[in-house]
Amino acid sequence: MEKKSPRIKMLLTPGEVAKRTGVAVSALHFYESKGLIHSQRNAGNQRRYRRDVLRAVA
Repeated sequence: MEKKSPRIKMLLTPGEVAKRTGVAVSALHFYESKGLIHSQRNAGNQRRYRRDVLRAVA
């Protein structure tokens, strides 16, 4: 089994952020397009959000 680094565990998928905050994934993408929140991209070019985004959108 592959171990994930602690840094990776601190990043959340858009679905995880949506579930925890009650905000739609499409809203997260909209907020990002307006520069209100920021994401990082993984090797597969998928969005990953830092935990501080939870407070920004909740």
